[in-house]
This record gives sequence, C-alpha cells and structure tokens, in this order.
Amino acid sequence: MVRPGSGWPGDPATPRTPVAHNAEDVSRLAATSKDPAVLGARVSVCRACPRLVAWREQVAVEKRRAFADETYWGRPVPAFGSDEPAVLVVGLAPAAHGANRTGRMFTGDRSGEWLFASLHRVGLANQPTAVHAADGLELRGVRITAPVHCAPPDNKPTPEERDTCRPWLVRDLKLSWPTVRAVVVLGGFGWAALWPALRAAGLPVPDRVPLFGHGVEVQLDGRVVLGCYHVSQQNTFTGRLTEPMLDAVLGRAAQLADLTAQGG
Repeated sequence: MVRPGSGWPGDPATPRTPVAHNAEDVSRLAATSKDPAVLGARVSVCRACPRLVAWREQVAVEKRRAFADETYWGRPVPAFGSDEPAVLVVGLAPAAHGANRTGRMFTGDRSGEWLFASLHRVGLANQPTAVHAADGLELRGVRITAPVHCAPPDNKPTPEERDTCRPWLVRDLKLSWPTVRAVVVLGGFGWAALWPALRAAGLPVPDRVPLFGHGVEVQLDGRVVLGCYHVSQQNTFTGRLTEPMLDAVLGRAAQLADLTAQGG
C-alpha cells in the first residue's frame, strides 16, 4: 500500500494531511476543504469505514496474479480531472484491481478502457487509454468522481458506507457546481446516491426524481443530469451497453457543455 508523501504519481496527500476516522470526521474535513486539491488529499487518506479499509488493504497485499509485481495504491481514490469541470461524471466505487491498484479513477481495468475510449472519441480526453497514474491522460473539462471512494467487496458498498462517504461527494459538488453544465451518472447506484448529495449541497432537487435509465435526462438548476448504463463488464460483455450508446450520452454531455468544438 502507498503511504502519503511517498512520491507516488498524483498522490495529493502528505504525512500531515488530516485523517478521517469516523463519519463525524468525514463531515468536518469535507466541509472545510477549501479547494479540490485539499479535498482530494483528505479523501485519499480516509479510514472512516472499517470494512472498506480492511478490504482495500487486503487486496493491496494479496494482489491479482497478473499484477503480483506491482505496488497497489490500496487507499481511497480521489476524484480525477478538471478542477473547474463543465462535465461531471459520477461512477460507483473504485475497482479492487483497477483504481485500487493504480490510484486513479477508472484506470487499469476494462471499465476504464470503455470509458476513456469513449471520452476520447467525443473529444473529452487526449488519449483513449488509461493504464497508470503517470500515463499522460488528460481530460478536457471533465471531472470523474464517485459516491464511494474505497473499493468495496463484490463491488457493493453498504448503505452505511455510502452515507459515511457522502460528505466528500457533497463538497465535490459544491466546488464543481459553478462551472458544471452536464452531469453523467453511470449506473443506478450512482443515480440513487447523487440526489441526496445534491440536496445536502443545497441545490434544488425535483420532488419526484425520474427512475434511472440509459439516456434519461433531468433538468436541474440550469444543468442537465444524464443517466447512462455503467461501463461494467456485466453491461459491456452482454451488449446491454454498446460503444454507440455510451458515445451518445457522453457526446450529448459534451454538446451541453459546449465542448464539442474542441475536437479529439
């Protein structure tokens, strides 16, 4: 597992970064994060959920055979991308051998291969691949975050873990909202988690939120929230989510954010 201040590419934390040990700490440290850099640093050292801490660190030690010679990040994974995003992408949680290994959202697994290839095709990323934290990937006007920042067993955070982690997302929304024009939510978990976070951030939320669905759009405070099937292998391998379907939603977000003219 990577220790804060070890020189890992993109590590936002130092040995002096304050650590959240419980839900109260998360709420306090999130609310007082003055900018995305401070927020990311504090997220990256959080230890508020004992089950998630134990799991992410166990995975970092046991590893997958294909990555046996690699050092795993093994910590919470902070948001990645622009500090002033026009497009906000909301996922689920880091993958055990993807972001939990590489330390960057959606990096190093099949889900990320789909997401970043599509972002590149619609002009929102400078390259179609994401292999490790120092691979040169840059996003154009996009920030990627999640309701849960630690890799959960079986990709299933508990409701308590989701709620404990929520203040990090709330603060991310508050910091990002002035420039955001479109929010792309990947999957039903993210969809359900987003609305309470928006409400906690003081943003106007519809009394009746539409059910999640691919291509669903909700007008919100001059922005548009778009639903998209998650880029999980369960969806991409079965054809439930195809490349044209993914490109359509991300391209729509780029259009709403007036980023299409920048090209790929």
